[in-house]
Amino acid sequence: MTVEELAISVIQACEAEKIPHMITGAFAYNAYGIPRSTKDVDFVIDVTGNSVNRVINRLEPTVEFGNQVQFDTLTWGRRHIGKPREGLVVHVELFELFDDPFVKEQFRRRIYRASDQLHLQTWLPTAEDIVIQKIRWARSKDLDDARDVLAVQGLENLDMSYIEKWCEIHKTTNRLNSIISSLPEF
Repeated sequence: MTVEELAISVIQACEAEKIPHMITGAFAYNAYGIPRSTKDVDFVIDVTGNSVNRVINRLEPTVEFGNQVQFDTLTWGRRHIGKPREGLVVHVELFELFDDPFVKEQFRRRIYRASDQLHLQTWLPTAEDIVIQKIRWARSKDLDDARDVLAVQGLENLDMSYIEKWCEIHKTTNRLNSIISSLPEF
């Protein structure tokens, strides 16, 4: 199973169960930045009722999930990790939508659009929300990703007041300004 096939199987499981979701991580970044390879598939899913179990049960024939829910120290959310029973060494992480104002707003603003990588329509965060989240996490790779999305999309094409508002709330405005000042001029 390729990482793209794994992503498509999760999308299909969420849609079959009518569970609100969005693909995140490298797949979302690739829609707005400079495409790169990945060995994992990240999703945020609405955890109303037993929605997580319904998605996991639908994926079980091809994906094996551990029994323990893990707490993610970067996102502060709960996640379920699964690995394909056969094929490449890739994995899927199902992050539960949790009670963080930005995470909830990001999920509310998600858009249904084409993923060139997956050759289908799917739910993705907006480019602005990817920038905000990457700056918030602040790992070197994340800051590079935020810079790339800003550069590829162009500041003039993004809702910079929305980005600035959340960076102010997260106290990450200095990071945003540093990234903007490092962008090449075209």
